[in-house]
Parts: sequence; structure tokens; C-alpha cells
Amino acid sequence: MSVARIDARFARLKAENKAAFVSYIMAGDPDLETSFEILKGLPAAGVDIIELGFPFSDPMAEGPTIQLAAERSLKAGTKIAQVFELARRFREIDQDTPLILMGYMNPVENMGYAGFANACAGAGIDGLIVVDCPPEEAEGLTDALDAADVALIRLATPTTDAARLQTLIRRTKGFIYYVSVAGVTGVKEVDAGGIADQVARVKAASGLPVVVGFGIRTPERAAEVARIADAAVVGSALVDEIKKSLPENAQAVTKVLETAHVLAQAVHQARL
Repeated sequence: MSVARIDARFARLKAENKAAFVSYIMAGDPDLETSFEILKGLPAAGVDIIELGFPFSDPMAEGPTIQLAAERSLKAGTKIAQVFELARRFREIDQDTPLILMGYMNPVENMGYAGFANACAGAGIDGLIVVDCPPEEAEGLTDALDAADVALIRLATPTTDAARLQTLIRRTKGFIYYVSVAGVTGVKEVDAGGIADQVARVKAASGLPVVVGFGIRTPERAAEVARIADAAVVGSALVDEIKKSLPENAQAVTKVLETAHVLAQAVHQARL
């Protein structure tokens, strides 16, 4: 059901004239059980699609917030097999919320394309975003994911020209992730008005929903993006709540879910 679950979520929200709220958390941050408690609480907080990061030692597209989350997860001993188990546990209690795995090629290469794709499918993961996988070198991975009915979701950026866009959208499923700012996550702030034309261009070329991420930290920015795109992604603002709660770890789950709820409300009410 993997790709169908993504398509169904966007179709439902489109019928309601709402954008989707997409949240990002790092698996195993600050430990596996805390991240599971956050993960299972996100849908009730209003999250429509969940991006689950798998930790990597050199997350080149991430700003300091998510770099530190990856470090905390690795320090806690998180392995890729445990990330899949986290996803399986989530899918046992939630059959509807799309779950997207997000990370880097090294762990994928280590497992092998077919092994990784089958593990995604077996864990109930609907899509995969691999930040450092250029489309020109993705045929083998795409073949394996297609066979497992897992969407390969690609990134478009402000520097993606028309020719490059055609390469990016080929064999992409689920949605296009539009990186709204040049640089890494959690540093710059998005200018929704400044990217509206680009979002429309990507949507027209691909025929897929366009999800905007990077540079969205506040309800105000999330609402602005929700008016021009099919979804707004927030990651660093949620991960920051984990960092701030570390001295009193019991509050991490509550703080993240409260922040997610406020952001989700802003996105869902943006077009009213």
C-alpha cells in the first residue's frame, strides 16, 4: 500500500482544501523509546505525513540542529535495523499516516538496494528521500524501490533549471520535496512569496504534490507556505524541543507534540 497511502493522504486534504503538515524527527533521538513515543503521538497532534530521519555521521544537508540530533542518536547506539523496527512498531498502531524515511546513501549502499527497499516495505515505510543520491546514479535504487512499492522522493531546489527538473521528476513518486532556501536546514527563513512561482513550476512539470521544506520554523511561516504549496515541512523547530528538554528528558515528548500541534493548526487553517 506504500505509494497509495501517500496519494490517498494528499487526495483527502485536497478535497478539504488543506495543505498537509509534514513533521521531521530523527530516529533514536535522544533514544529509541523517546523517539517512538514522539512518533506515535504525531498523528494525534495533527501531523499528516511523518519524515523519519535515520542517523548518519556526515549529514551534509543539515544545519546544526539536525546534525546534533544525528550525533545524539548515534551516541545512543542507534542502528539502521532499529530504525526499521521503530517504523514497524509505528505501523502496528497506525495504518493510515504516510511514513517517509529520510537520510543518506551510505547506509543504503551498505545494505544493498534490494535489501534496503525490502526492509522499507516490510516496516511499512511509504517513501524514501536520499539527500545525496543524484538521479543520474539512482536507477538501481529506483528499480529496487519500485519493485517493493516504495516511493523514491526527490529534491528540487532554487537552482534547479528546466532541464534538470525533467531529470529529477522522472520516476519520482508520491511528491516532490522543494528545498526553499539555498544552504542547510534550520538556518535561513523561507520567503513564501519569493518561491511561489518556483513551486508552481515544479508542480506543473511533475504533476505531483509539492512539499516545501527548509527554513520553516514558526506557525506564521508554515501558514504562508501552506497557501502556495501542497505541504509544509518542519524539522529543526521540533528537534530543537528535544535538545532543550534534555536536562529534564521526561518533557521531550510533550514539548515536541505541543509544538507540532500548533504548527499543524496553522497549516490546516491557512486557506480558510
